[in-house]
Amino acid sequence: MRRCLGVLALASAVAMLLSGCLRAHGPDGDLVDDWPAMRAPTIFVPATDTCQARIFTVVQASTYQTVPCSRTHLAEAIHVGTFTAAPSAARPEPGRPSLRAARTECDQRAREVLGGDWHAARVALNIALPSKAAWAGGARWFRCDLSETDSIDNTRPINRTGSLRGAMVGDSPLLHRCFDPKLIDENLNYMAPVLCSEPHRAEFVGAYTERDLSWAAFTAAADQVHRRCMALIATFAAVPDDSELPYRAGSIFYPPSRREWEEGDRGVRCFLWSDDRKLTRSMRGAGPQGLPAI
Repeated sequence: MRRCLGVLALASAVAMLLSGCLRAHGPDGDLVDDWPAMRAPTIFVPATDTCQARIFTVVQASTYQTVPCSRTHLAEAIHVGTFTAAPSAARPEPGRPSLRAARTECDQRAREVLGGDWHAARVALNIALPSKAAWAGGARWFRCDLSETDSIDNTRPINRTGSLRGAMVGDSPLLHRCFDPKLIDENLNYMAPVLCSEPHRAEFVGAYTERDLSWAAFTAAADQVHRRCMALIATFAAVPDDSELPYRAGSIFYPPSRREWEEGDRGVRCFLWSDDRKLTRSMRGAGPQGLPAI
């Protein structure tokens, strides 16, 4: 009897091992149900409201790095938008409607952040895109970057500290004001910024948007551009826009570069130009007596 019990106990122990202990730590016949599900791949998207110590027109996850805007930096990301392009669409290039639409979105956001039209200040607006490989992988974002520039003639970004948010509100040192143009053989060489109380011959009066002309047509339409700027000069100086206006002042204008134009930037900067006399005050609201016809 004891031998029989012993055999039954051993059999019971073996049954327990086969039914529970070994099964918990060994294969159960299904090779995939115990593996955790793999995460879906995510597409890198840069952050907005950040600053960069270096400028990249093509942004990649492998080289992406931001710094606090309180530290020295060259660019500030103010907005990240999304292209609505189909999966098979080609990556946007200058001249394509999708890039012009992105530039328009960036332009609007830049004005909101700065507190004014960025064309009126030492500020550049650039668009950063995904790499070609990232675009092929589904990336459809664009980033809007603002930078402080050296001058109206040298739009190279320069290092700065602090955000550009609200930088055009009030008496900002970034705003274009008065200049003493330097000429070589009667051709404009560069515009030296000066205080409006100092002798000068030029003053920024505003910018207009040239929507209708292609780049080729624009470069052949200097008279039309001059006329648009003269209208801004008349409004700025509070003088009649009539036949006497050319005897009061001339114009200097700065268009975007061809690349900027084809990207969608059509802002033309206009300056009052005094050829026959030096000015020692701003011509804003000067009226006919302050800016007489000569």
